[in-house]
Amino acid sequence: MAVIVPTDKSVETLAGIHLYHGDISNCSMRVRMALIEKGLPWTSHHLDLKLKENISDDYFGINPNGLVPTLIDNGVVHIESNDIIDHLDRAYPEPSLRAAGDEDEMLEWLRLAASIHVPAIKPYVYATKMQKKLKKTAAEQEKYDELQKNEELKAFHAKHAGGSAFGDKDIATARETLEACFAKLENALEGREWMMGDRYTLADISWIPVHFVLVGCGYPFQSYPNISRWAAAHGDRESYRDGILKWCPDFSRV
Repeated sequence: MAVIVPTDKSVETLAGIHLYHGDISNCSMRVRMALIEKGLPWTSHHLDLKLKENISDDYFGINPNGLVPTLIDNGVVHIESNDIIDHLDRAYPEPSLRAAGDEDEMLEWLRLAASIHVPAIKPYVYATKMQKKLKKTAAEQEKYDELQKNEELKAFHAKHAGGSAFGDKDIATARETLEACFAKLENALEGREWMMGDRYTLADISWIPVHFVLVGCGYPFQSYPNISRWAAAHGDRESYRDGILKWCPDFSRV
């Protein structure tokens, strides 16, 4: 469980659930969906990532990685979206979003989504769509480098700093990882309505934002009929409409 002690002590006095999030962030999408599925009231603190509102002393004082989302649950600060949705389902168990059978398999899907975020999802999204929109000015880059202590994130953002950019090699490497994951997901969905069977779980919430964002980046899902069927079924869920589409109606137009 990714619980941290913030340097901004003021957030430890917050009562109830507070979410710092970004409209276009796939990680934020899954937390919004979980909150809606659970029927939990929450206070929104939206950060516009295109305006670099997350690159500030104030926000790094809450989340030392400067990433969204950050969830504050009665003064306790949680980071890392898959850990957050797992926390929400444990802390507020009704209605349950856990697998009725093999919970280990469900948690493995959450771990897999987390493990490929920086190595594959972010490079693909940046290379195909976002690097020009999220390009930092020299002053913004200097501020980011001053605040950011996470070496993996510093290395990632250095790849599109200044005159640098993600390119075809980065896309190819990311696609290799993504293809392996989607082949696994395609097989898992064979004969199943949802990833864990008939029951909607955290696994579905973890992966549908990835699908949504990658569709917006032109990722080809035509060869994955089970995934396409599963993704289309989300259109009937309030959590998908209000957790994703309300905030980001069409990622291809971001």
